[in-house]
Amino acid sequence: MAHKVLVYSTQTCPYCRMAEEYLKQKGIEFTHFDVTNDEVKAQEMADKSGQMGVPVLEINGKIIVGFDRRAIDAALGLNQ
Repeated sequence: MAHKVLVYSTQTCPYCRMAEEYLKQKGIEFTHFDVTNDEVKAQEMADKSGQMGVPVLEINGKIIVGFDRRAIDAALGLNQ
């Protein structure tokens, strides 16, 4: 099953890198947006999540704020 996964992050965020690495380990393809200097994507992220903290993941339309393995797995339909 193909998932639509977007990751909003910054270059200096360790949790962002952890979230992206976790997705890679699961074999999940994703689109990455660095919101450090991209005001349009930063605003898009804020509009979706209600905040400016990173990482923000959008998985199949579900917004996940922070690196939350359980929420990521649930949104992807993966069982522990």
